[in-house]
Amino acid sequence: MKKQEIEERTKELILPILEQNGLELWDVEYVKEGQDMYLRAYIDKKEGVAIDDCVTVSRALEKELDREDFIPDAYILEVSSPGLTRPLKKTVDFTRSIGKRIEVKLYQPINGADGFTCGKEFEAVLLEAEEDWIRVETETGNGKVERSNIAKARLCYVEE
Repeated sequence: MKKQEIEERTKELILPILEQNGLELWDVEYVKEGQDMYLRAYIDKKEGVAIDDCVTVSRALEKELDREDFIPDAYILEVSSPGLTRPLKKTVDFTRSIGKRIEVKLYQPINGADGFTCGKEFEAVLLEAEEDWIRVETETGNGKVERSNIAKARLCYVEE
């Protein structure tokens, strides 16, 4: 079974569990680190995720995964919050982060025809997000960044 299929099937299993507990899914990833395979589920809720939320979801998901038994290799299951500096990968991640400060790493710096320029790494306020691009405001101005040029994006930690 392919990585993407494992992630998709896990999403199908976890969504009803999250719905019952007033939580939402941020992401699921199935990755190899060193010799071990990890199945990670990142969960969230408006008021923040508590350790009890992670334990509840982990136990329920573990039962479902054991019952379905579709992952051929041994793996370590982890359920956690995506954290304060959560990664932004999908369009929905960007859209729910509009108005927030983000950190962006690009494959190529931008020297746009519209006058917007930035280096390969910068911080900005996220103004707008679409499927193929985001609009940001930096210290030097605002402009469009193609999503295909984004190597990594995540929320910045901002003390309140």
